[in-house]
Amino acid sequence: MRAFIILALLAVLVMVATCYESHESMESHEYLNPFINRRRANDFIQADRRLEAISQERIRERIKAPQERQREICENYYPCEAYAFRHGYAAAYRHYFGKRRTK
Repeated sequence: MRAFIILALLAVLVMVATCYESHESMESHEYLNPFINRRRANDFIQADRRLEAISQERIRERIKAPQERQREICENYYPCEAYAFRHGYAAAYRHYFGKRRTK
């Protein structure tokens, strides 16, 4: 019987310790109204940066750098490509296509 009373008192103490609701938890606004305003809901959620990065990559694919365009032109012409293996693509492009510029 004595063990039962001690066990019951320990159970009550554990319940009081774990279920105690402090005054600080009552101060929060979420206690009374757990739902957030629609305008405030987007304040802490960041937009997905991956979609923005994908769109930027698509723009970069369409707009190529001049050196990349010159390299592709040189790769399509075998003598220019062979020259590029020895001297580099910039020198090969100037050697084969640099003289053709007219105003």
